[in-house]
Amino acid sequence: MIARLLALVCAAASVPATAQTVRTADGAVQGDATGRRLVFRGIPFAAPPLAERRWTPPAPPLPWRGVRAATAPAPACPQADFGWNHHDFVFQSEDCLTLDVGTSSIAGRRPVLVWIHGGSNIAGSPGEMATSPIVARGIVVVAVRYRLGALGFLMHRGLPASGNLGLLDQVAALRWVRDNIARFGGDPDRVTIAGESAGAQDVGLLLAVPAARGLFHRAILESGTPEFGLPTRSREQALRIGDQFDRLLGTNGDVTALRSAAPAAIVAAGQQLHDAELTDNDYRWLRATVDGTVLPAEPSTLIAAAPSRDVLIGTNAFELDLPGGTTRRDAFIALSYGEHEAAARAHYRLDRPDPAADPRRGTRDQQIATDATFRCPALQLATRLATRGARVWSYEFDGAPGGGMTRHSAELPYIFGTQRLGSVSLADYWANFVKTGDPNGSGLPAWPAFNKASHLLALTAGEVVPTAPPACAIINEIDSRASNPVG
Repeated sequence: MIARLLALVCAAASVPATAQTVRTADGAVQGDATGRRLVFRGIPFAAPPLAERRWTPPAPPLPWRGVRAATAPAPACPQADFGWNHHDFVFQSEDCLTLDVGTSSIAGRRPVLVWIHGGSNIAGSPGEMATSPIVARGIVVVAVRYRLGALGFLMHRGLPASGNLGLLDQVAALRWVRDNIARFGGDPDRVTIAGESAGAQDVGLLLAVPAARGLFHRAILESGTPEFGLPTRSREQALRIGDQFDRLLGTNGDVTALRSAAPAAIVAAGQQLHDAELTDNDYRWLRATVDGTVLPAEPSTLIAAAPSRDVLIGTNAFELDLPGGTTRRDAFIALSYGEHEAAARAHYRLDRPDPAADPRRGTRDQQIATDATFRCPALQLATRLATRGARVWSYEFDGAPGGGMTRHSAELPYIFGTQRLGSVSLADYWANFVKTGDPNGSGLPAWPAFNKASHLLALTAGEVVPTAPPACAIINEIDSRASNPVG
C-alpha cells in the first residue's frame, strides 16, 4: 500500500539528469536518471543472508568486478501477502539486503535521509522512496530493505545471535552510508534516520542500540515509538516463541534444518506464532525483544545513556483499530496500562455505553487504540527526550480533506510526495529538519520546539498552528508502562 502510494506521488516532471557510475567500497554501480534525480537501485550493503548466513548478523558485502547495473527495482524481503503489499509479495527474495540511493548530483555534500519502511516488521519495502521529490530540496535519500518477520526478529535457542537481526541489518546499512555516501554527493556527518509505523519503531530502537551510536545525527519518527505502548519481550519469552516456531516447522531445534527450510515455509510458520501477552498477533514483531546483545537492556535505559540527538516525532489523528476488536478491549487496556488500568478505564468512561464516533478520531475503541499505541507513547517520548536536553519537534497530522478521518500513513504523500496542506508543504519542514535539526524556515508557519506550553504542531487541512497536548496526555501523567517507552 505505502510502496504503491509513493510510486504514484513521486513522479515529478523535471529536466532529465545524466546517469552516472559511482565506485563504492565494494565495486562500481551504474545509476539511472529519473527527472532531476540520479537513482541507484539495489546496492548490496551486506552479503546475501542465505544458507549458513541465514539467521546470522549481516556480513560485509561481497565485492564485485566491473560495473554493476543499479537501474532495476530490487526485490523485497520475504513476506506474506496482506493485500496492501501484494507487489512486494510477488517480487521478493531472501537475497534482499540492498538499498536505493536518490541524489541530485554525485558532487557536493548534502544532508542524508535514511528511510526505514513500515509494515509491522513483517511486510513492505521502501518502494520508490529514492525517487521522492524531497531529493530536489537538497537531500540525498537512502532507502533500506531489512529482514522481516521470523527471518529478521525470531529468537531461537540454537541461534545465539538471533532476535533483532532486522535492526542489525539497519545498522549495517548505516555503516554503508558512513563509508560510501560521500561518493553519491551525501554528507556522512549529517545523517537523519526516518521511518513510519514499524519503521518509526525501528528508528526509536536505533536511538537505543549501542551499535548504532555515531552512525546518525537526527531522527524522525512518524506514527511509531520504540515499544509501541507495549511491555518489552524478555529473552526467555522470545525463546519460547522460537520453540513454537520449531514445532510448526517440525525442525525440533535442528539449526541445519532451519537453514534449509524454504523461505515460504518460514514465512507461513511465522504467521502462526502466538504471543500470549498480546491481544492481536499482528503485533508480534512490534513487541521489542530485549535480547541481551543488540538491545542489552531496556530501550528506556539505553536511550537515557545515548547521546542527545534532534528528534522530530508525531502521529495522525486516527491511526489503527483496536487490536483484537471490541471483545479484546479489556485485555488490551490491561496490557497497555498495567497497574494503572483502573485510571485508564475511568479516563475513557468505560462504565458508560459507547458514545457516538468522533468524525475525525473515530469510535471510542479507535481512540483508545490510537492513544495507547501511538499518541501517548509519542508525547511521552518527546517529553523524556526534551527533558534530557534534546531539541524535539512534535506534530499531529489531521489533514484528511472533506471532514473525513486521517488514517495511518496518510501523511506520507504530503511529506515525500507533492500534496500540500493549503499553501503549506510539509516537505519543506522535513527537509529543513534534515538539513539543520530545526524544521522552521522562511515562509512557513512557526513550529515551536516541544515544551510544556506548546506540545505539538497541529497539521490540518485548514491550518497549521501550535496547540496544547491532546486529552490522552492525562493518561501520560499516570501511566508508567504503555505510554512511557523511555522510562
